[in-house]
Amino acid sequence: MKTLLLTPGTGNFHCGSCLHDEALVRGLRKLGHDAAINALYLPLVLDDAEGINGDQVSMGGIGMYLQVKSALFRWLPGATMRWLDRPSLLRKASNRADMTSPQELGRMTEQMLLGQHGKTRLEIDRLINHLRQEGAPDTVLLNNALLLGLAEPIFKAMGCPVVCTLQGEDTFIDSLPEPWRTRVWHLLSDKAKDVELFLPVSRYHADVMADRMGLSFERMQVVYNGIEAEHYKPQDTPPDPPVIGYFARLCENKGLGTLVDAFLRLHERGQLGQARLHLAGAASPKDMRYVDQQHQRLADAGLADRMLIETNVSLQDKAHLLRGMTVLSVPATYGESFGLYVLEANACGVPVVEPDHAGLAEVVALTGGGILCDPDDPASLADRLAQLLDDPARRDALGQAGRTAVLERFTAEHMAKNVANALETACLAPSA
Repeated sequence: MKTLLLTPGTGNFHCGSCLHDEALVRGLRKLGHDAAINALYLPLVLDDAEGINGDQVSMGGIGMYLQVKSALFRWLPGATMRWLDRPSLLRKASNRADMTSPQELGRMTEQMLLGQHGKTRLEIDRLINHLRQEGAPDTVLLNNALLLGLAEPIFKAMGCPVVCTLQGEDTFIDSLPEPWRTRVWHLLSDKAKDVELFLPVSRYHADVMADRMGLSFERMQVVYNGIEAEHYKPQDTPPDPPVIGYFARLCENKGLGTLVDAFLRLHERGQLGQARLHLAGAASPKDMRYVDQQHQRLADAGLADRMLIETNVSLQDKAHLLRGMTVLSVPATYGESFGLYVLEANACGVPVVEPDHAGLAEVVALTGGGILCDPDDPASLADRLAQLLDDPARRDALGQAGRTAVLERFTAEHMAKNVANALETACLAPSA
């Protein structure tokens, strides 16, 4: 089966959904399927780009932005558009992504969902022409519901069913100002009819999107995320001194400040000992300003030398950093749809402490590789961290349980088998 994944790139940092699709493509290929990724808007930043061209970008972000801003840019010649879509230029533009206003993000999202009825229709036509040149796939898999404006034109032009992963859309849409927030939710509900099947990454997110988009559960099939577990192995000996770790985007809504609060509370209580705080993950220039503020808080408490920060690390460095953690916590402040970092830590035999809400509670329950704390509560997080720091036997048991669960149920191969089954179901559906 020939499957094409359409995935928005970030240009300059890793993101969980990109890593999901990267692992999925390799998993599908191992099963004998012809699978490929086409980046949208910006180039992909991949863990291991072997065999995947992350620089092949359609609907480049610069051209899309200009066409939404002014009708004059909707008549640019093809040569100019190809020049604007150069990976080097797109990566440079991505460094200024935090300069885009919420109003502009709302307007761009609405126009994208309008598909060929919106201001980006010429870019969609270029994408369709590119797909025709590459040869029609059997199925197209959209990375998230914000791409639903592509479903109808792809089906009409290619005749193949379109399937859509559901992951984290609600957080982004709810951050948009009005009137864009309401308009985008209405468009999602309308455009859902153009998709054969939806694949939410957790039961929690299936419930959320069923409610927000008016979807029936018959049109959804939960497919949990998986990772290439062979890259993640436990360390022979526990780190000494202990390390409280964090591995996700280095930003406020992932709970970075909550974790720093908990670390400071442990210090104030005399429960910290010699423990260190290691922070790693993707970071934009705006993110780094926030990270610097958190570092200053530790410096004010005399703990500056206890904090290690690593940004945009390679796959090899990520695995090394995770193995060197005693416990991992990413206390996200919003309804995380899954939390890939739980699987990555557990695969290294590292237990987690996560907030008892949304997809994180579901994933921790499925792996058995951690414990839960009260959401947005640094005191509760500090309590749970102290419990694991003081109990090596429990810590080891949780880490082993998590690793076993990942190897048995949450590998890229396991995810790929479930996705392949879903895609085959979509191909057999009457509308296909």
